[in-house]
Amino acid sequence: MCIKTSEELEALRVIGRVVGFVLREMARQVKPGITTSELDQLGAKLLAEQEARSAPPLVYGFPGAVCISVNDEVVHGVPGDRVITAGDLVKLDLTAEKDRYMADAALTVPVPPVSDLARRLTECAERAFRKAIQGARAYHRICDIGIAVEDEVKRSGFSVVRELCGHGIGRTIHEDPQVPNYADSRSRERFTEGLVVTVEPIIAAGRGDSMTGPDGWTVITKDHSLSAHYEHTLVITRADPVLLTAA
Repeated sequence: MCIKTSEELEALRVIGRVVGFVLREMARQVKPGITTSELDQLGAKLLAEQEARSAPPLVYGFPGAVCISVNDEVVHGVPGDRVITAGDLVKLDLTAEKDRYMADAALTVPVPPVSDLARRLTECAERAFRKAIQGARAYHRICDIGIAVEDEVKRSGFSVVRELCGHGIGRTIHEDPQVPNYADSRSRERFTEGLVVTVEPIIAAGRGDSMTGPDGWTVITKDHSLSAHYEHTLVITRADPVLLTAA
């Protein structure tokens, strides 16, 4: 969506703060011995306390409140009886709705002690995000985001999962435009002031090819290499973007 009024911006700030808060609280509970279902239940409880709802069940019928993906699971992991163990990389991806507005964010939580590879991969995803949003300004090319992400990821020795990308958001989960994480110089589309989008590097330690698992939801790396994910919802301005889910 493209923000037209101060009321719309405030509504998005509200749901953005909710998403950020719930993710941070969940991340604190990612420890050996907890199941992904228990983490999901915590997320649902925290959302209810904020009078917000998980958006994927509303829009797509997803069987959980939070997408929780572990190790080679890239995105859309279905919460269940999987037990988190030391050394895991746990991706928490939350899209929530409040008062008919939506926001989306994700982070990767390393469960100590993790390998050097897992640590570097996690740090690379966030670093790629930080570099990419330097170009997230009105009238800049959308493809500059992907160029920045892919440059940083390749420089670090990792791969972009190309089948997945950022997107517009606001009134529903996935809106136009798409925001790829790789260099697509053919695209001439530019950001407009007030546009609400997600920027979300989704990367892998291996080749970056992905497939959907047997449950029909969970996306995994084909070579079963580790993956990492970092995401915020932001509003495009003529200056630095407003990070709605980072507050």
